Amino acid sequence: MKCFERLVMAHIKSTLPPTLDPFQFAYRPKRSTEDAICSALHPALTHLDKKDSYVRMLFIDFSSAFNTIIPQQLISKLYKLGFTAPICNWLLDFLSRRPQTVRVGNNTSSSITLSTGAPQGCVLSPLLFTLLTHDCATTHNTNHLVKFADDTTLVGLITKGDETHYRKEVDLLTTWCRDNNLQLNVSKTKEIVVDFQRGHTQHLPLIIDGTAVERVTSTKFLGLHISEDLSWTANTTSLAKKAQQRLYFLRKLKRSRASPSIMTMFYRGTIECIISSCITVWGGSCTVYNKRALQRIVNTASKTIGAPLPSLQDLYTTRLTRKALTIVRDVHHPAHNLFSLLPSGRRYRSLRSRTTRLRNSFIHQAVRMLNSSQTPQPPILHLAPPPT
Repeated sequence: MKCFERLVMAHIKSTLPPTLDPFQFAYRPKRSTEDAICSALHPALTHLDKKDSYVRMLFIDFSSAFNTIIPQQLISKLYKLGFTAPICNWLLDFLSRRPQTVRVGNNTSSSITLSTGAPQGCVLSPLLFTLLTHDCATTHNTNHLVKFADDTTLVGLITKGDETHYRKEVDLLTTWCRDNNLQLNVSKTKEIVVDFQRGHTQHLPLIIDGTAVERVTSTKFLGLHISEDLSWTANTTSLAKKAQQRLYFLRKLKRSRASPSIMTMFYRGTIECIISSCITVWGGSCTVYNKRALQRIVNTASKTIGAPLPSLQDLYTTRLTRKALTIVRDVHHPAHNLFSLLPSGRRYRSLRSRTTRLRNSFIHQAVRMLNSSQTPQPPILHLAPPPT
């Protein structure tokens, strides 16, 4: 059945326009959590570069998001997207009248029939959820809604304390969730207020369905620790702790006389992937002290293996260049317009920044890296054919 679902999923993806919901970064080729995090942080950092401004970031949590899908609502949206009747009828039959039992040992419960939600563990379930939420978008340009499957983040750009558009956007989002049978878990929904203005500023709490959203100083967003001061100390400390724990297994391999190639493969699959997780997001803004803490782990692993390993700076440079080139080549990426060539066609236009935190952010570092590492190819001129 899963093999057949993959065939159906490939057919669905082939009929979807590439411009559909550009801020949904899950289950799309060459899109990752790094793209989603950068799409949330870049407008925030750009806005914070202005005077009399601050940012409110709402990290929304849904209660059993996949289990609340109503098939009829999903099918009606698929019809509007241009799906044909056969595929819509097949999906409706796939999601409706599903028998379910529970077995504990030799005991089996009676069967019940479900016609709500997407089956857990199925190949199509995540894609169907993203299609259900494709029309969930912001109504004002000072708000940005970033989605990665059911992880949804609303970024509100506030100027001179006017939160009218932000609070109205939250109300509209709550209404949309109610109309689409999605339940907001207010107790697990968190909010961070990023405010670098001088003086003490009181920020009124955000109320959703009569309950105040908890305001926190730090929260986990798609695997990264986001703090209200936009520093990466908590994130790098967490990464260093995880990587240190895995050095024990590398030493065990050393005692077992494993070859350097085997230990290097183990290091890349269990340690390097941790210390370089989303490194394009925090690598440019990370403090020297935190970088040295992670580099010490690389040095320890290198001594244990007995072979040189890529440094943290090399990993950052390589992945930053690779991600920047991916965005430049993807015209449908939300950040593609930030990479614009100068009239000469050989360098990218530098972005203005007043503060160091914006100058060290991903987009600014990526533009600087492309200008220093390579010369962009000039645009291809389409010449007219010679006269016959």
